Amino acid sequence: MSNAIEPNQDPMALINLEIQQASVPFQRLLSEVGKTIVGQERLIHRMLVGLLANGHLLIEGVPGLAKTTAVACLAKAIQTGFQRLQFTPDLLPADLIGTQVYRPQTQEFVVQKGPIFSNLILADEINRAPAKVQSALLEAMQERQVTIGGETFYLEDPFLVMATQNPVEQEGTYPLPEAQVDRFMLKVIVEYPSRDEELEILERMSRTKLKMDVEAVVSLADILSARELVDRIHVDRKIKEYVVDIVMATRKPSAYNLALDDLIEFGASPRATINLTLAAKANAFLDGRSFVTPQDVKSIAMDVLRHRVVITYEAEAEEKTPEMLINEILHSIPVP
Repeated sequence: MSNAIEPNQDPMALINLEIQQASVPFQRLLSEVGKTIVGQERLIHRMLVGLLANGHLLIEGVPGLAKTTAVACLAKAIQTGFQRLQFTPDLLPADLIGTQVYRPQTQEFVVQKGPIFSNLILADEINRAPAKVQSALLEAMQERQVTIGGETFYLEDPFLVMATQNPVEQEGTYPLPEAQVDRFMLKVIVEYPSRDEELEILERMSRTKLKMDVEAVVSLADILSARELVDRIHVDRKIKEYVVDIVMATRKPSAYNLALDDLIEFGASPRATINLTLAAKANAFLDGRSFVTPQDVKSIAMDVLRHRVVITYEAEAEEKTPEMLINEILHSIPVP
């Protein structure tokens, strides 16, 4: 049977077919990365959401959970540039974005670009770098450009920053300000693998040389065309209201009959509303759908909101976490 759609047929059917076809390479990408990475499906899925929705990730997890390997496999599977940057207290902005170098032969300064000029950036232990370095990274993340010696250079698309934080060791760190954390579309918590996954990791990785059997299955053109389709995914008015209600409930819980006013100091910003909608659309795309469902919103909401909800000292005293409060909001807001 032919999949062709006549011009006079339903436009929604047409975009649905386009999305189903365009999402196939990304499903293959998940399988390719899974050849090396055991478990961590949530992390890999969220990386694809960020890639499709043009948003950055903040990844939190203890060392040794394959965060770097997952990003390296993803870069290999889409045959794109990848740079791993180890953030340290003595790092300088020039080490990140580049600098001007004097050439005696020509008696002029030339720009030497830094490692930020790539497609996938792993900013390892971002909270170990001082504020100046974090600000330089922030400009690249927000503006998709860097300034070197008064000259502006634009970064190539796609450009995705995945920054990691170690939740255990805090000595010698510079906590990220809320304003900077807000620039990350998603914050993903990487957990320990299950017992069965740990056994599989042992089978695959207990050798002196690690081999990544990953083939390139997605091109940069695939990503850019997929983003155009993500923009065309339909979001019903009721879904939009659902997103707004979830975000508004983090700011004024009492308006939604939630007794959380004394536990939340600051709620999520309008950027959260935008990012939650974009992430839900990317999730729908990966499922091969041309429309967003409430479950798309609900499944991704925690990763969009957990780093944007600031709790009070009273909440800390009661051993409450942002995740607990967000879960209460998600359970209370009526699903359309």
